[in-house]
Amino acid sequence: MQILETERLHLRQFGAADLDAYAAMLADPEVVAYVGAGETLSRAQAWKNMAMVLGHWAIRGYGLWAVEEKATQTLIGRVGLYYPEGWPGLEVGWMLARSHWGYGYALESAKAAVDVAFNQLQRPTLISLIHPENVRSQRVAQRLGSQKTMTLSLNGMPIWQYELLPSAMNRSQDLH
Repeated sequence: MQILETERLHLRQFGAADLDAYAAMLADPEVVAYVGAGETLSRAQAWKNMAMVLGHWAIRGYGLWAVEEKATQTLIGRVGLYYPEGWPGLEVGWMLARSHWGYGYALESAKAAVDVAFNQLQRPTLISLIHPENVRSQRVAQRLGSQKTMTLSLNGMPIWQYELLPSAMNRSQDLH
């Protein structure tokens, strides 16, 4: 797994020491409200989810990174590339602990993941699947340069699909 570094963050592999913070994040109803079935996860379910994240790396060669704040060496979330079987496309996604919302960490870490997808994996497009009420994530997708392209149903929920092309990413970086 490649380790990435941004101005304020380390993006790295998950490890056993991350379980407490990861489980706390996935147990927060506000954090998981628009992800999957919108239900919190127990500690055991969080461990299984972390194992799935690591398995995705083994199968696909890319995946979700653990996002660590450099200044505190604290796990604050996950970000990366997600493409499980049956998914509509390669997704760039992000999830942060609520205490770290509003600091620009989602955009900062997502830009690093997008850079890997476009410049190393040479992917022609990325998607982000976002619940219509998840305004915060919509803003991150838009600041990346993504455009809403369609509405679909995922796990019985309406989801907006945003699409990001390399040319749009370059334009968005010029604007911010």
